[in-house]
Amino acid sequence: MAGTSLVPVGGARLEVLRIDARGAGAAPIVMLHEGLGSVAMWKDFPHRIAQATGREVVAYSRAGYGRSSPAALPFGVRYMHDEALIVLPQLLDALAIDEPVLFGHSDGGSIALIHAAASGRPVAGLALMAPHLFVEDVAVASIAAAGDAWRTTDLRARLARYHDDVDAAFTGWNDIWLHPDFRAWNIEDCARALTCPVLAMQGRDDEYGTLDQIRSIARAAPDVELVEFADCRHSPHRDQPDAVLAALARFVDRLGR
Repeated sequence: MAGTSLVPVGGARLEVLRIDARGAGAAPIVMLHEGLGSVAMWKDFPHRIAQATGREVVAYSRAGYGRSSPAALPFGVRYMHDEALIVLPQLLDALAIDEPVLFGHSDGGSIALIHAAASGRPVAGLALMAPHLFVEDVAVASIAAAGDAWRTTDLRARLARYHDDVDAAFTGWNDIWLHPDFRAWNIEDCARALTCPVLAMQGRDDEYGTLDQIRSIARAAPDVELVEFADCRHSPHRDQPDAVLAALARFVDRLGR
């Protein structure tokens, strides 16, 4: 069973998808999307996760994305910290979720990591796909190229299918990542504070970051499983979906109930 609703959180209304897989006693999996993502942009992957793991799956669109309320612009350098430490705790409380497995992609992976490290709330485990821990030249170059595509191709029209305010969704993300002040952003200290088990996954051909992003987590935290995918760019759930599902199912089985 699945349903999408708008959940009041901190003065906003966030688009939330809940898939009840009848996994009684198992920590639910909460999905956090990438910098331009939304509930709809996950396509059928939340349902595939529920089927592969037998757990409840929750996906939501951050403010400014999907069908959620508009976001305040411009984003600040600590926008991912604000999501991790202010918005996400309020959403989990609104949904009566106490100890989730956080499944995050790209920006969503960074938000999940910050939440697990610094919120003071229990997290059963982290499953991270291509998270950012620091800013690399390759990421800045790819985000600048996305800005060029926004201005010169049909990228805006394609994203408009998924976001009520597509201009704010794109410019909020693009502008902050290209701001000079953002070059110093770094959450390696959060990785050193992790205590929960971590599954860190990344494509070897990731155009937004080198493998040192996930390898830095393994160097810093005590319980980290690294998975590096061949023939895979920044979105493993699109390029290698079966491999991601298999790794995730093994990981949550290890966590137990």
